[in-house]
Amino acid sequence: MSPETRPAKRPETRPETRPDVRSETRASDAEREQVAERLREALAEGRLNMVEFEERLEATFKARTHGELVPLVRDLPEPGTLLTPGAAVAASGATSGAAVSERGADGGWADRVGQGPATSKGAFAFWSGFRRRGRWTVGRMFTAAVFQAGGEIDLREASFEGREVVIRCFALMGGVHVTVPHDLDVEVRGFGIMGGFGEAGDVRSEVAPGAPRVVITGFALMGGVGVERKLRESEKRRLKEERKRLKLEKKADREERRDE
Repeated sequence: MSPETRPAKRPETRPETRPDVRSETRASDAEREQVAERLREALAEGRLNMVEFEERLEATFKARTHGELVPLVRDLPEPGTLLTPGAAVAASGATSGAAVSERGADGGWADRVGQGPATSKGAFAFWSGFRRRGRWTVGRMFTAAVFQAGGEIDLREASFEGREVVIRCFALMGGVHVTVPHDLDVEVRGFGIMGGFGEAGDVRSEVAPGAPRVVITGFALMGGVGVERKLRESEKRRLKEERKRLKLEKKADREERRDE
């Protein structure tokens, strides 16, 4: 077959690339803190120097979407991997303060699970409200019911009677709001009838070792039961202090450059 009679090659077609919806999703404070902790681990293991760490940490606190957070840890393996036993011991021993969070390697759950009897196993509100927050011990079975009322259950500083906890929420023309820390193992099973029963954002977050398992179930009739992850007050203070420290360091650096 002569070159003139050969059929022309069809142009290559590339598959259509769709934008990553997840990358455009707004990042939460808990997710920013998870990335910051990953960076601290990388600094402790010698994968990042101090300049790289501070640059990425500042970008983490400024990030508004998941797409801005992912590149900051894309080149970092999971903490503790690819290290020889001797190197791992040396890294953890030399920088234990930076590598381990203030709550300890197990997330601080060891002294908060099964250490005492429940201080509360239920709550009820009719034309009023109830609140369970701060330092309290949740029973293995906790039942909350509201009728034309509201209730607040905050588990961020709570202790737990057992490793497995079931929280039953019943809302009739009212609402119950459940706040949980980002490292708690949570499963939501309830349903709503002319109402809502569910979580705000991603409730299945990164679970800390030793964390109890909490199942939130029940129903809402012409009302709502909401589950939301929030940082602990101690974590908020730590983030605030870290931002302040970075700001002061940058200010001092600018003044030093001006003096030069």
